[in-house]
Amino acid sequence: MNPKELRTVARTSSQAVTAPRGRFTLRFVRRAIFGLAMLVGAVGLAAQDTAPPAEPVVVLTAQGAVSPALSDYIRRNLNSAAERGSPLLVLKLDTPGGLDSSMREIIQAILASPVPVATWVAPQGARAASAGAFIAYASHVAAMAPATNLGAATPVALTGPPASDDDGQRMPWPFGQSQAEDEAAESEDAPAATQRQPRNAMEAKVVNDAVAYIRGLAELRGRNADWAEAAVREGVSLSASAAAAEGVIDFIASDLASLLAQADGRSVVMDGGDEFTLATAGLDHVVITPDWRTAVLSVITNPNVALILMLVGVYGVILEFLNPGVLLPGTIGGISLLLGLYALALLPISYAGVGLILLGLALVVAEAFAPSFGILGIGGTVALVLGALILIDTDAPGFAVSVPVIAGVAVSGAALTLIVARLAAKSFRARVVSGVEDMIGAAAKVTHWRQGEGHVWVHGESWRARGPETLGAGEMVRVIKIDGLVLHVERGSPAS
Repeated sequence: MNPKELRTVARTSSQAVTAPRGRFTLRFVRRAIFGLAMLVGAVGLAAQDTAPPAEPVVVLTAQGAVSPALSDYIRRNLNSAAERGSPLLVLKLDTPGGLDSSMREIIQAILASPVPVATWVAPQGARAASAGAFIAYASHVAAMAPATNLGAATPVALTGPPASDDDGQRMPWPFGQSQAEDEAAESEDAPAATQRQPRNAMEAKVVNDAVAYIRGLAELRGRNADWAEAAVREGVSLSASAAAAEGVIDFIASDLASLLAQADGRSVVMDGGDEFTLATAGLDHVVITPDWRTAVLSVITNPNVALILMLVGVYGVILEFLNPGVLLPGTIGGISLLLGLYALALLPISYAGVGLILLGLALVVAEAFAPSFGILGIGGTVALVLGALILIDTDAPGFAVSVPVIAGVAVSGAALTLIVARLAAKSFRARVVSGVEDMIGAAAKVTHWRQGEGHVWVHGESWRARGPETLGAGEMVRVIKIDGLVLHVERGSPAS
């Protein structure tokens, strides 16, 4: 073969050898890619099957007056729900109202919460009055159970006993105009000049502040701001169906499952303006009931309990000072006094009331140390009663010192005054049993005597004495006078 033919044969042989190897390599790569894809898919399915379940919805029960204890309970569990990553916190609300300071703490916590909050006025027959209406307006979702009501948000400091006009007709609060003026103000075409106006500057400030606050909450959540203003100015209230129709709440929910189903897919605005879409359908829920801390706060922040703790604390400390070393009165008194002071620090108190109570206690204590036959004690009791009457500076429901407690304070103060006065009078009438005065009238025995002078034995001591000219040793005499260290005696039996 010539060289050209040899090159042709070599090239053909090379192709014959390498072609099968290339096809095998390509087939291997394809199989490896397919196997890798199957492996990735299996891992994905396994990961999907083992994904952790969604966190349950947290449900809090807020029943009773809006108080420092309720505020602490809600704020602590809002933080707990945020830490556990709950998709929603449901506040089951039933309240007649409460303290403005506690209400604002709760609202601030809701507005800053990273977890959406749904306020649900439930169960049937519940209400969200006064402070409860503000809390519902502040929540991301507002719902009501059937047969519930919401509103009556007029500041309670303005809601006293309604006055009457000349005809005896009841005049609506808080503005107190005549019936004809009220009817004219309620007409749709009434000019602004005839509409209800606050009676004084203080009422105007309180009402306008509350109106601005609730309108701001309504505008933030896109709810009916005009009705919110009417709830504050006129104290109006709505049923669940009317509230839903007026755009005051988002929907009506008869139970928790219905609430979660209707809340699902809703878009709410969180702190900072970010929108968040709720995904709550079919989620489990966990109910967090008030714990021991909330129970203790609820008890000691009751104005009646706080006042009793203060009195027990002060009386216990006084008894410990009067009887050092007994320990029990001082221990109980110290604990009670600290708890009472802590409770008063959480409550809206009148400093005039606190001052009267302290003055009353000081006068009662002064009666014990410097008996005045009841003058200081009676004055102290009167100061205690007056202080208890004006101690709490709010008309919120559930935050007034009850009349029986005030009566108990008055009776205890009067009883203590009577006991001290009787002891003082008895001590003044009693015969002196110690000191120099006790020597007058005491019996003495003559030890020796000469020419009107000598020595006598009295109260276990020998005294120099003067008296009758003639006395015999061993004769009994009676002390009638003391002149320095010399006793003057006379014959006769001792005074009884």
